[in-house]
Amino acid sequence: MRGLSTAQADDLRKALRAAERRSGLRFGLFLGPPAGGRRHFAERLHAALADEAPDAVVVLVDVTGRALEIVTGERARRRLPDGACRLTAMSMATAFGAGDLVGGLLYGIAALGEQAAVRS
Repeated sequence: MRGLSTAQADDLRKALRAAERRSGLRFGLFLGPPAGGRRHFAERLHAALADEAPDAVVVLVDVTGRALEIVTGERARRRLPDGACRLTAMSMATAFGAGDLVGGLLYGIAALGEQAAVRS
């Protein structure tokens, strides 16, 4: 994960794995500028998960463009409705705005995993 220290990247990988174990969903994270439209790019990343896409959650963060997208697959969306993703995104954006990118990501990944686990 470019732009992060090794420890930060490791922490994020651990958070993704923990969210997956807790929820049974597949989590992915993309940090960087999207190629083309932000939402369209996030949806393409999600679709690239192929057979895993219905049970997947992709979080895209464009730090430079100050943008965040959360894409959920068909089955994942039943456990993470748009409103829950929107609230989590708002909390993440607050942390990002305060200069805490990694903290916002760690919070958001854990919150999404927890919410999905509760709704399973």
